[in-house]
Amino acid sequence: MDDAAAKAALLRYLTTARGALLWKLEGLSEYDARRPLTATGTNLLGLVKHLACVEAGYLGNCMGRPFPEPMVWDDPGAGDDDDLWVRADEPRDDVLGLYARATAHADATVAALPLDAVGEVAWWPEERRHPTLHTLLVHVLAEVSRHAGHADVLREGLDGVAGLRRDAGNLTRDGEDDRAAYREQVERAAARFR
Repeated sequence: MDDAAAKAALLRYLTTARGALLWKLEGLSEYDARRPLTATGTNLLGLVKHLACVEAGYLGNCMGRPFPEPMVWDDPGAGDDDDLWVRADEPRDDVLGLYARATAHADATVAALPLDAVGEVAWWPEERRHPTLHTLLVHVLAEVSRHAGHADVLREGLDGVAGLRRDAGNLTRDGEDDRAAYREQVERAAARFR
């Protein structure tokens, strides 16, 4: 597979994962978009902010194409997890806009460089510190997919919205009754091991 075909395939999957993540915020109140939904504080809008940093960092800065805007890591007073939540004075539209600009910058990096271009990830161990664009693109795809999965579970817990996209839910169970019957079937099987 040549560079162009490999890039197209990777970007297609990355674009799908990005869209799945963003769909999980649609229709949510500001509170539900921002509130911690796990014991560790995971929240939907914070996942988007985090992934803006991931994409701008790995597919920008690490490839010698610095993201042109200040990021959380540029603030000397920022805490270790400040990319994982959204302050009250940060509008949702600003976070979503930052993500859109970070993903556009990442896509421009992928378009501009060959997959075998070498970057530098200063915080990785020395033996892995100089990965190729291909490696970083796979890393970012895995990271975005992982967090899109988190978002899927979190959103389902909030209001039952589930699936890959609004227009293609990819769920095999239609309707509440069918899903409830399926869940009961799974519960009965699991209950045998109590």
